[in-house]
Amino acid sequence: MAFVRIPGILVKIYPGLTWNIPGQDKVLYLTFDDGPTPDITDQVLSVLAASNARATFFCIGRNAERHPEILRRILDAGHAVGNHTYSHLKGWYTPNREYYDDIELAAQFVPSDLYRPAYGMITPAQVSYLKQQFRVVLWDVMSYDFDPSTSHEKCLANVIRYARPGSVVVFHDSVKASDNLLYTLPRVLDYFGGKGFRFEAISASRT
Repeated sequence: MAFVRIPGILVKIYPGLTWNIPGQDKVLYLTFDDGPTPDITDQVLSVLAASNARATFFCIGRNAERHPEILRRILDAGHAVGNHTYSHLKGWYTPNREYYDDIELAAQFVPSDLYRPAYGMITPAQVSYLKQQFRVVLWDVMSYDFDPSTSHEKCLANVIRYARPGSVVVFHDSVKASDNLLYTLPRVLDYFGGKGFRFEAISASRT
């Protein structure tokens, strides 16, 4: 079953992960998975800059290796980056040593202490191991921009309906998601910005 907003039971099953970042301020944490992607990531950076928004890009290592200049533009613009594996492996179905080696390879190209598992698939044992090195970040709102059955309007409604102060929201700076993403992102920034929200990058702190 697909969830736009993560059920509380999953948060209890996986304690110690970052699902959201609660606080007293109106802050949203926009995140972008699977890049950097030529043209798409640059368009995202332009949209964010127009709203003076900061975000976090969870980069696939092989994409960062191919496009280091885009990764540098992300960092130079004041955004954060995170490790999203080198090969987009599913932790549930990958032997631990192979999984860790793939993440370590990604770390050669993505300089970050943030980690997000591909597809959100990670075992408790993998969490325990990776928390020694990374702040493991999941999310509490999924836009479903990558889903071809999700319309522009539904993608936007997913975020507007379910995001709240401290939410970590997932988008994808990929070709597959780009149509929904580039429709939804500026409207999310306008809607929540008009309500006094700020958009910040996620800190690497594991506390």
